Amino acid sequence: MVGFLMRKRHFWIAALAVSLAGFSCASAYGQKKPKVTKDKSAQKQKKESPAESAEPDKVLYERAMNDIKHKKYVEARLSLQTLINTYPDSEYLAKAKLGSADSYYNEGGVSNLTQAVEEYKNFIVFFPFLDEAAYAQMQVGMAHYRMMGKSDRDNSQTEAAEDEFQAFLLKYPQSPLVPKAAQYLRDVQEVLADGQFRVARFYYTKRDYAASAARLFELTERYPLYSQSDIALAMLGDVYMRAKQVSKNEDDKNHWADLAAKCYDRILQDYPLSSLASQAKEHLKLLGMPIPATDPEAVARMKKQQLYEKHHHETFALKFPLGMIQSRPDVSTAARFGEPNLNPPDDLVSAREILKPGAAGPSFDVVAQAPAAANDGGADSSTATAGPVIEGATSESTTNAPALGAEIIAAPAASPAPSANPSAESPAATISATAPNPAQGGASAQTSSQSEASPAQTAPAAATNGTAQANAQPAATKSDSKSESTSKKKKGLKKLIPF
Repeated sequence: MVGFLMRKRHFWIAALAVSLAGFSCASAYGQKKPKVTKDKSAQKQKKESPAESAEPDKVLYERAMNDIKHKKYVEARLSLQTLINTYPDSEYLAKAKLGSADSYYNEGGVSNLTQAVEEYKNFIVFFPFLDEAAYAQMQVGMAHYRMMGKSDRDNSQTEAAEDEFQAFLLKYPQSPLVPKAAQYLRDVQEVLADGQFRVARFYYTKRDYAASAARLFELTERYPLYSQSDIALAMLGDVYMRAKQVSKNEDDKNHWADLAAKCYDRILQDYPLSSLASQAKEHLKLLGMPIPATDPEAVARMKKQQLYEKHHHETFALKFPLGMIQSRPDVSTAARFGEPNLNPPDDLVSAREILKPGAAGPSFDVVAQAPAAANDGGADSSTATAGPVIEGATSESTTNAPALGAEIIAAPAASPAPSANPSAESPAATISATAPNPAQGGASAQTSSQSEASPAQTAPAAATNGTAQANAQPAATKSDSKSESTSKKKKGLKKLIPF
């Protein structure tokens, strides 16, 4: 019995020991568990505390950039505007303003692009010294570039794009975006020059040479990289040759001959690989002028351009229908090499002044853009006999006669017998599509050009100087009665200046 009790006591003692050991283990486990929990919560606090204290402006900016990436432009602008209004001292303020402008630009449309221009310009005003200012200036030009129309449409956006790209190249010459901006400027100037060329060719085919020469003057002076500058120079040289043919004194003849030779020299110097180079040489030989040397840089530039066009040629069957559908201009013919003109446009040349006696021709200097002297060819414009148009006309009557020298040039076209001299009609039809006809048989070109000045007259009458003056006097008197050019008389327009 005693032994049984002793065994039972040992059992309870053992059980109590086991229970105490388990309790101690459980208590120890329970004490460590809260410590682990506290450590995790502390770590969570350490991780979450920067994000919470951080920078709600950064959160707004990142959210807006994500919205722009997913084309949620309205939501992005709301977040950016909240950032700008709530945190005016934020380090993300400049980025927010630039992001707002980008949202308008990426959304597209005329209204959004117009708003983007304002946003980019505001950014340049407030942050002119940041590196992003160059990007903003580039985007202003790109916004106008996307809104410009074809060459025969309104060119206000095209002119604005030219101004903005020129401003970019002048203000940020060290920017990595300079090559891209230069190419866009060449594209823009191609469109502007093509618009001028279309108008000039229209007036030329209508035999309104004064209006045509005014456009060609500006085109050849300002856009030397235009794809059809050689044709424009040939047309302008032909207009000066026509003015030479109807001039009455040797000073005027020499003056117009010098201006025509300057145009032909320009073809040989700047466009040596042109198909009109051989014709330009023939014209210079007829004028007794020296043949200029070829510019090697111009040859290299034209070779690079021809190689580029060969590798990027588009078939007419594909290009023509696409051009009919698209509203944007075709810039595939724009120059890819050469420095674009960075000078602002000069004053427009009036059709009343372009063929006046002693009028200065183009200087072909796109760097200085300095106007040439009024009496470049040595003609005395102060005398009444210096003009090929009106004899004895006062300064007031000369002002009221818009066509001046060009009126006599165009007057024979209205004669009742234009087919009497078919060789005189061919240059106008040819140059409107390609270039002036070359001289046929040396001296025969001079004979045909002289007969063109008065096609209704016989050869003996045209050869006699006094008779030619007598025949020109009725035409000049007739031109005084009306102040319109030939092409506008047919339409019944009165006192309408073409520019």
